[in-house]
Amino acid sequence: MKQVFVDPERCTGCRTCEINCAVAHSSSKTLLGAMAEQPMPKKRLYVEQGSGVKLPVMCRHCEEAPCVSACISGCLYRDERGFVLRHKERCIGCWSCIMACPFGVVSQDSEKHLAVKCDRCNKQEVPACVASCPTKALMLIEADDFADIRRMRVAAAETGQQK
Repeated sequence: MKQVFVDPERCTGCRTCEINCAVAHSSSKTLLGAMAEQPMPKKRLYVEQGSGVKLPVMCRHCEEAPCVSACISGCLYRDERGFVLRHKERCIGCWSCIMACPFGVVSQDSEKHLAVKCDRCNKQEVPACVASCPTKALMLIEADDFADIRRMRVAAAETGQQK
C-alpha cells in the first residue's frame, strides 16, 4: 500500500496541506464555502515546527493500529485497502483512540462529539494534502521508493563532498 511520506527538507511550513485537508472534508469542498460552514471543517494533519524542522504529522494507518485496538465501540476499523477509518455513527466520544495514538493525530470534534482522524481522502486517488503541497514535500509512494529516494540523496551528498 502506498503511504504518505514527508520530505522535511522540502517542507516550508506553509500549512497548505492543513487548509486543503479541511476543505476536502467540508460539505462545500471549496475554500470560501468551508470558511462559512458551521461548524468549520476540521483538519486531519498538523504541521509541527521545532528545532528548525517543519513536518506535517498525520495518521500512519499503522498495521497494528493502537487507536483501533483501543476503540471500545467499534468506531475505528481497517478497511480492505489497509486504511484505518471510522464508522462515525458508532463513535461514543470516549476518546480512547486519542489516548492510544502514538502520533497524537486523532482529535475530537467537540461540536459533533466525534473522533476525527485522517482517512487518506480514501475516495480520491491522491489525498488532498499531497495534491496541494506546493513544494512536493508530501509524496504518495511505496515505502521502498521513499527509501530509494533517501539513499540517492545520501549518495549524492557524499559524492558532492568528495569532489
